[in-house]
Amino acid sequence: MWTRKDLKNRAKEVVRKNYWSAVIVCFLIALLTGEFGTSIVGVWQSDDSMDPNYIINDRSFINVDNEENNKQDTYRLNKKKIEETLNITQIRALEAVEANLNSATKSQKYIFKIWDAINLFDIKETGLAVVFCISSLIAILFTIFIADPLIVGGKRYFLKARKGSKIKISTIWYVFKDGNLANIAIIMLIRNIYNALWYLTIIGGIIKTYEYRMIPYILAENPKINRRQAFKLSKQMMKGNKFKTFVLDMSFFGWNLLSVLTYGLLSILYVNPYNAATIAELYVDLKNTAIKEKYEYYEELNDSEIV
Repeated sequence: MWTRKDLKNRAKEVVRKNYWSAVIVCFLIALLTGEFGTSIVGVWQSDDSMDPNYIINDRSFINVDNEENNKQDTYRLNKKKIEETLNITQIRALEAVEANLNSATKSQKYIFKIWDAINLFDIKETGLAVVFCISSLIAILFTIFIADPLIVGGKRYFLKARKGSKIKISTIWYVFKDGNLANIAIIMLIRNIYNALWYLTIIGGIIKTYEYRMIPYILAENPKINRRQAFKLSKQMMKGNKFKTFVLDMSFFGWNLLSVLTYGLLSILYVNPYNAATIAELYVDLKNTAIKEKYEYYEELNDSEIV
């Protein structure tokens, strides 16, 4: 039975042995995919992107009617009043929570972008709507064929880093070799769609996000595994471990808060590699349990490069 303390101690050792390469890998993953919500604010982590109408609500971008202006003014006034009741530490804490929420739900961001485009059609901004439709399509294609596979590549790097101190940064490009890209992209896309649909129920979305948590790691170990096997294995591995994993994630809250206070610098230089290495250790423990207890499809987890 795994413990947070044990996972983190092992993760610290992995980061110590591979410090600079781990930092670079996490920086690249954050820059290109938005995987780490408290370090780099990119196209997947814009401050208002959890609001489907965040572009339309920006009065400096397009003109809206007086009724809409009044709604926006009321919203801004209420937001300002709330912020005035908080001290700087509380505001930073709120930003840390928001950043982690953005990271956890990043796979749904392009859905919000499409929603923006639809609303632009509704208010007769056709030209702008077409531009946003095109940009949304580009974002979707980038997510499917570049960002999500790179996330899997990052998981493989940390799984391999457990075995030594000379793991190449180029490990993250493993997913683009040997014809593995299509299978990885499809399974990750299906996972994102399932998550997006389950998030309509709020609580169900959180539960399913944790249930599917090990899919990128399973793909990192076996990129040829099929969808049914990957989902089944992740479900079995996370059974009885979802809440414990949630608590493990929350144990990084203090680090994430410190990172926000340093404008993401601490995340780049330490927290992101530490977090990634910790979850990789969790996967290995869950994998070993799967093999020991002979979960369905456990034979698919047999990469000799990953202990």
